[in-house]
Amino acid sequence: MGFVLQLVQKENSSFESGLRSIRVAHLGRYQEAAATGTYGIMASEREDFSLSGPVHLAIVDWTNAHHRRSVAASLVQGVYILERDRQLQRQGPQALASPWWEFFHFQLLRHLVDDVDSSIFAAIYEFKPPKSHYHYSVDESPRFVIAFRGTMTKPESVSRDLELDLHILRNGLHETSRFEIAIQAVRNVVATVGESNVWLAGHSLGAAMALLAGKTMAKTGIFLQAFLFNSPFFSAPIERIKDERVKHGLRVASSVITAGLAFATKKSYQNSRSEDPFAALSAWIPFLFVNPGDHLCSEYIGYLEHRKKMDDFGIGAIERLATRNSLGGLLMGAMGRESEPLHLIPSANLIVNVTPCQDFREAHGIHQWWRPDLDIKSKLYSYK
Repeated sequence: MGFVLQLVQKENSSFESGLRSIRVAHLGRYQEAAATGTYGIMASEREDFSLSGPVHLAIVDWTNAHHRRSVAASLVQGVYILERDRQLQRQGPQALASPWWEFFHFQLLRHLVDDVDSSIFAAIYEFKPPKSHYHYSVDESPRFVIAFRGTMTKPESVSRDLELDLHILRNGLHETSRFEIAIQAVRNVVATVGESNVWLAGHSLGAAMALLAGKTMAKTGIFLQAFLFNSPFFSAPIERIKDERVKHGLRVASSVITAGLAFATKKSYQNSRSEDPFAALSAWIPFLFVNPGDHLCSEYIGYLEHRKKMDDFGIGAIERLATRNSLGGLLMGAMGRESEPLHLIPSANLIVNVTPCQDFREAHGIHQWWRPDLDIKSKLYSYK
């Protein structure tokens, strides 16, 4: 037990250190750009839809996976720009946000505001195609999309966003006021228009918000289509190990330890699927977009693939117990603290961008997901 506690503490310490490093790196780039006077130019190019958006999608084919992904990512980007417009007091013709949704014939119904720092963290869009587009198929289009932005490293929002990042690390995002605002908005929209008409979308911290909202709704039997871009998976970065045998050995050892600890702390759900929390969620299959060069989300690749390998080896029972628990969550549960390891999901449609990227910033960025030349691999993982 002492070894397990040390392992969990080391894991959490490692990722808190990593998060601090990311914050320093982001702030360093901000300070350097501000000192040289180039930050405004860099930002406007990334924020201007005509320069950085998927302008090649003049007509959206809603049956096309690339088109759906591109639109969902663009609507998330629209939330980022909404917040930047607010911070820089860009209004009227100076505002840059609206083309990110109007190009695809969406209207902004309302935005969601954090109660702590008054930042815009999400937006609710309604799809309003013109009559001239009615002869194109809109059967797989949403009526409403609720999109969530990720962490912004601007002084006006960085403190609150990083606080929420730490809540994810500690499995406590469900206890935050921002999530309470988000889930209430999701419930209201679903109650008004029905679950089949609503999409969730988010990037990074926003993907974690959308994931948690989707899981929360799925627990009540409501399955919303979700597009999760670079959703954080805070765990030991086993996926970055190059040696496949070492990687597999570490995963097996981790599964055995986690399953054993879960059993010892009475987290085992025996053989009854009616008592298995993953069984109730297994019908919800979000679209999970991951870049292997992004160590904040790449662990999803190994997490989902390892489960399949354990089944192939005939020891799937161990993995089924391990995959719905985390060492950190078990430790906090043993200490009497409520925990919601939101990165643990039973099923997913995993889409991996294997296009070479220059650095972590590119691998983690939202802009990659509407590039027309993406080299992607997709695989469906269903919980059994």
